[in-house]
Amino acid sequence: MDRKLLDILVCPSTRQPLALLNAAGLAAMNEAIAARRVHRGDAGVQVEPLREALVTRDRKTVYRIDDGIPVLLADEALATLQADGFPAA
Repeated sequence: MDRKLLDILVCPSTRQPLALLNAAGLAAMNEAIAARRVHRGDAGVQVEPLREALVTRDRKTVYRIDDGIPVLLADEALATLQADGFPAA
């Protein structure tokens, strides 16, 4: 993802800065997604694994990146508390 774009992106709900989610965070989220334990903000089940994602500064919310495009919709947000073992940092 373009560094300049990443520098200006914020969470649409909390206005916190966003950062790329690291490999450990992606693995934890994808494990929970595979087990059908992850619901989006709109209460729908997330079924597709994440290839890339952004995470808020407090590491509570994840937004997926589809084909290089961040999906910054509150209804599409994923709460990290749904993923057992999601890394704190």
